[in-house]
Amino acid sequence: MALRILILGGYGVFGGRLAELLKDLPNIEIYICGRNLARATTFCNNYAGPAKVTPLCVERTELSDTLLKFRPDVVVDASGPFQLYSHNNTGDPYTVIKSCLKARVNYMDLADGADFVLAVPKFIMQAKEAGIFILSGVSSYPVLTSAVIKDIAKNMKVHSVEGGIAPSPFAGIGLNVMRAVISYAGGPVKLQRNGKQEIAYGLTESMRFKIAPPGKLPLNNIHFSLVDVPDLQIIPKQIKTVQTIWMGAGPVPETLHKALNVLAKIRKKFKLNAFTRFAPLFYRVLNLMKFGDHRGGMFVKATGTSDGKEVERTWHMIAEGDDGPYIPSMAVEGIIRKMLAGKAPKIGARIATKELTLKDYDTLFEGKSIYYGFRDLQEHSVPLYRHVLNTVYDRLPEAVQELHGSNETRTWSGTAQILRGENPLANIVAILIRFPKTANATPVTVTLTPKVDGSELWERNFGGKKFSSIQRLGKGRQEHLLMEKFGPVEVAIALIIEDDKLYLETKNWTFLGIPMPKFLMPGGETFETEENGYFVFNVEIKAPILGLIVAYKGRLKKD
Repeated sequence: MALRILILGGYGVFGGRLAELLKDLPNIEIYICGRNLARATTFCNNYAGPAKVTPLCVERTELSDTLLKFRPDVVVDASGPFQLYSHNNTGDPYTVIKSCLKARVNYMDLADGADFVLAVPKFIMQAKEAGIFILSGVSSYPVLTSAVIKDIAKNMKVHSVEGGIAPSPFAGIGLNVMRAVISYAGGPVKLQRNGKQEIAYGLTESMRFKIAPPGKLPLNNIHFSLVDVPDLQIIPKQIKTVQTIWMGAGPVPETLHKALNVLAKIRKKFKLNAFTRFAPLFYRVLNLMKFGDHRGGMFVKATGTSDGKEVERTWHMIAEGDDGPYIPSMAVEGIIRKMLAGKAPKIGARIATKELTLKDYDTLFEGKSIYYGFRDLQEHSVPLYRHVLNTVYDRLPEAVQELHGSNETRTWSGTAQILRGENPLANIVAILIRFPKTANATPVTVTLTPKVDGSELWERNFGGKKFSSIQRLGKGRQEHLLMEKFGPVEVAIALIIEDDKLYLETKNWTFLGIPMPKFLMPGGETFETEENGYFVFNVEIKAPILGLIVAYKGRLKKD
């Protein structure tokens, strides 16, 4: 018998994506519900997959009759904004939950409104009497964040937590999500600092963070602002050692984000009502200003102690393209797939933070361009590349590890093939940087000399033609990047591990310390690997207009 799922807001941003996540399942029936039957019908007509979908026109305040007629196994409330439900016609934010209790139908929601979610456990006895489960907050905040923090807490006593979500500019934020954000901008937010309950104000506090899973292409440094999410009150209760917690969001473009910061501070200063009437304007502007990389991400940073020592661990996640916007709906997807496997949640009413683990998310991320990794705080003495690659350094080929994994001066020798560009301007650049001329099977030596400040001098000798560069750790907005300086030019490089190769991809650059435009940025395919015990390098440096400046490849052995 098919599992019947009724999704409120089924053709919306989160509900529609949930339905798509379930489209491979043949043994389910989904009711796509909302106020607009035409939109629900259009969604169902375009739905691809074996799951059966049925459009329904449903008002949330009149849900009881629909439940009695169609008898779904579970209702998923994906409509929102939950922060504003107390202002609906009935004045009762829990209308849907009460309808589910009356009809004895299981319930889940994607709520991230702190007050709404935190009050749901009051229905525990009614849920048990009805023999159903009621799960609230079944989304990235707080289910995924809780899964990450619990995983980190296995190996350390967590004292402080910071986190943030940065959606892609192409994610397509819905009007209800914008209403929710505007509703708490400048409004009171309950959180814990230094073991004490405090009141902060939404979007009035900000921080910057670079999301950079080790071995993957990082996001740019992002501006995050405080948001009112259940995690702020739930995490300290579940993990008693947590004394301080802060959670933010990093929507782009940053100019619009900072405009919201200004509005939030105005509301706080003058004690004004929420600016929810501006939500449609911000919604339209946000959906018009779609530019930049179609990538999103999330981070959780935990500090604490382990074996009596101060430690820090951060979790970084990046989602490429259209896969990122599905993540908020994946917690519900995971629970539904467990139900189909005969592992339904226990009856009762609660916040859903204990329903999924980070391992469960591994399964949900499978087959998608979603990557995450942990970073540990490194000692200053750690070799440069190990510092940047952090927990994935040991995935490098052995010869690559050996070349980079020392704080001693070392020399590697071998042969190389060199190709210089033919453009006269490119040739001038090559001469200025002292790149070698075109040659085959040229003897080459590379000497790496670590410096006291943590940088490393790279001296290359191609058949008597010498040139050098300085490599160092990126700081501030260049954190988790490798910086390399050739004379007046310095480039910021991401270290990416793919298919037993270490790729070096240029992210940004400066000339004489002045930031330069990306459309003029030098680049090219550059990687290191191992073949037959040799360290193998392939370097290509080219630039717009100039074309190829120089390319050299070869192999080395340690002297």
